Amino acid sequence: MIELENVAYSYGGAELFSGVDLTLAPGSFHFLTGPSGAGKTTLLKLCYGELTATSGTVRLFGADMRGIGRDDLALARRRIGVVHQNCEFLDHLPVAENIALPLAVAGRAGEGEQDLSDLIAWVGLGEQAGQLPPELSGGERQRAALARAVILSPEVILADEPTGNIDWEMSQRLLRLLLELNRMGKAVLIATHDLGLIRAAKAEVQARVLRIAGRQLQVAGADL
Repeated sequence: MIELENVAYSYGGAELFSGVDLTLAPGSFHFLTGPSGAGKTTLLKLCYGELTATSGTVRLFGADMRGIGRDDLALARRRIGVVHQNCEFLDHLPVAENIALPLAVAGRAGEGEQDLSDLIAWVGLGEQAGQLPPELSGGERQRAALARAVILSPEVILADEPTGNIDWEMSQRLLRLLLELNRMGKAVLIATHDLGLIRAAKAEVQARVLRIAGRQLQVAGADL
């Protein structure tokens, strides 16, 4: 669904990474690790068309990013759910309306109220649906971000450090939600520093662990 072939990216005149080959196939589960500044967030942005590769080929659902138009890119992005490292919400809108925002952007405002209610319950935020984002805890914000990312039933889930600001119990709850999405056939790619999260996931699913090191994307060792 998402393919990177011999991809390189440079920033500020310096090469961040090169020679990256990656395929996010239906039902696959990937972790992306590496030190801060190695390019994990950049690689995720290449996967959903936020950035353009310096060289190489990026394909979103078979379409080469070098020739894709703005409208086609927007349609492709609706098939990709992104959980950003810093969850940003519209603080004047209730949680439920924030989660439903992608529906409005897609011209489907007011559609599927029962589905929205079921999704909010699925991520465990039924009691918080009417609250404003500043009233949520860190873990509740992350679960709201995940719900917003999947409201359009995307085929690929990209998550950037989704457990970075929450405790272990809450990170396990978020992992279970991501594992359930993967069992539905979604491709999942999680950028994380949390080796405990990776070990917990590998006990449940055949996850491929990748590491950006020395400006290359490598398969991580069995010690993880």
